[in-house]
Amino acid sequence: MYSRTVLVVDDEPLIRMLLMEALEDEGFHVLEASNVLEAVVVFGTHDIDALVTDVDMPGPLNGFDLVDLVAKQGRRIAIVVTSGRHLGGDRVLPSSSKFLPKPYLISEVVEALAEVVPIETSLAS
Repeated sequence: MYSRTVLVVDDEPLIRMLLMEALEDEGFHVLEASNVLEAVVVFGTHDIDALVTDVDMPGPLNGFDLVDLVAKQGRRIAIVVTSGRHLGGDRVLPSSSKFLPKPYLISEVVEALAEVVPIETSLAS
């Protein structure tokens, strides 16, 4: 039984697949989306504990827009944001989030999630 659900949002299928496999190996239940609009649908139909999102994706919205949408819902969700660009001095992420510049190691994403995702100490049987 999984205790935590993470949504991986990245338009690159290979990156998404590698992240999903690594997170599943760490005990996460992993859901996926290839853009922000798909991610919004997943958020509307699942209980999500954490989000790993790239910033640059095709479509009208980017990863920062997704972070803003999640924050406006008032749900406490751990967030890891990745990008090949710097975060930017005027960009502020929620306190339950972490920024990872690209290129990154898959293990860095797993470690970042371990820092920001509350781990349940007991599982229901």
